[in-house]
Amino acid sequence: MTATIAIVGERIPGFPPHDATDDAIAHSAAALGVDVEASWIATDEELPEVDAIWCAPGSPYRSLDGALAALRHGRERGVPTLGTCGGCQHMLLEFARNVLGFEDAQHAEYDPYASRLFVTPLTCEVAGRTMHVTLDPACRLYGGTTGAEEQYYCNFGLNPEYREQLDTTGFRITGVDADGDARVFELDDHPFYVATLFVPQMRSEPAHPHPVVTEFVAAAAAVRA
Repeated sequence: MTATIAIVGERIPGFPPHDATDDAIAHSAAALGVDVEASWIATDEELPEVDAIWCAPGSPYRSLDGALAALRHGRERGVPTLGTCGGCQHMLLEFARNVLGFEDAQHAEYDPYASRLFVTPLTCEVAGRTMHVTLDPACRLYGGTTGAEEQYYCNFGLNPEYREQLDTTGFRITGVDADGDARVFELDDHPFYVATLFVPQMRSEPAHPHPVVTEFVAAAAAVRA
């Protein structure tokens, strides 16, 4: 049987994070010995029935509402869902609007003058940098290791003002940078709903698939099985 993954986002040929997304899925599928069919779905297209969803880097998306609808579907239906870079930011925004009840929550990349900015510019520029991430002991990723070196492509993240509300409502922060800023998020009581501000697919290699991607592909295969 073949597990199906929808990669939500507008595919840009030659954009390194997008090329790496395709490659990382293939690396992890080969390591797990499973068959995977991954298809790119633009944010203004209808989300098909799939075993897993990956919200890819590359925002602002063509349709903000379409991206949030796909993520809400994954969260509410228990579909394994991964968001990296821009995908992470939109997972935070979807949770803010539909779980925390902040209907006016906004992303500064779309509307920098909105009254409630849930996703804001980072205090220091991380795009293009590789930085250390410290992992919480409760983190279900990385096989129990305490830290990792990860690469970034974005300049937006969680507004620190909402950190406690997000964490205590079940979208837990399980990875932080050297300054303690949130970098990994995991949703309680969900098979796999994970957001990383960094781009794990950029560090995947055929002989060394990235553990986050491998856990995601394994979750998709478990749904299919």
